[in-house]
Amino acid sequence: MSSIHPTAVIDEAASVADNVTVGPYAVIGPDVEIAEGTWIGPHAVVQGPARIGRDNRIFQFASVGEEPQDKKFRGERTRLEIGDGNTIRECVTINRGTGDGGGVTRIGDDNWIMAYCHIAHDCLVASHTVFANNASLAGHVEVADHVILGGFSLVHQFSRLGEHCFLAFGAHVDRDVPPFVMAAGQRATPRGLNVEGLKRNGFPRETTRALKQAYKTLYREGLRLEEAINTLETADDPMVARFAAFVRASERGIIR
Repeated sequence: MSSIHPTAVIDEAASVADNVTVGPYAVIGPDVEIAEGTWIGPHAVVQGPARIGRDNRIFQFASVGEEPQDKKFRGERTRLEIGDGNTIRECVTINRGTGDGGGVTRIGDDNWIMAYCHIAHDCLVASHTVFANNASLAGHVEVADHVILGGFSLVHQFSRLGEHCFLAFGAHVDRDVPPFVMAAGQRATPRGLNVEGLKRNGFPRETTRALKQAYKTLYREGLRLEEAINTLETADDPMVARFAAFVRASERGIIR
């Protein structure tokens, strides 16, 4: 059975599944759906339309699903979707989408979002990511699987973070960060391949070697971008192919 504290305020139009815990003074708004096993801490606020999946933990004073901080928003019906097994710590803010931006902010599964992080409207965050304290995404940012954002890192709107990339403490990202790359600095620049991340996630040595060569081709051999992409696209390794495809598809341009 659900465990709802008597001081919690839950709108009649919300749907709270069995085995959900809602702490003291939490507020659950209308059009919010919360699946089994999720825990909502004291004083947390969840507004809708929003769907919160199974076995999430949303800690005290978090604001999840509130209106987007976008002057173009005119109250149109947009939503937030959060998957399963996420940890959302104290004072995190996650906004719904906008009508002009696709209408949805989406968070995948098994993400670890530490205190005071901000995920703005229309962001698409995949799964197994880590947001260290105070990391922030502007609107329309895309974050792929297994990305790590260091504390106080900032990502400009419409930027993309490729799978397994790593942002150092205080990195200010204003362009796309290719997969498997480490970025640091204000303005962020590439600082090598995320070798430790590849090791921790079980990538074989031959794949790491191929990605190291791909990084050198892109950043250290003095090639024009188109020349580097053409070279990368001839590689046999599937991870290098994904690396090349990300760079080819970049609309904002990649960090250089």
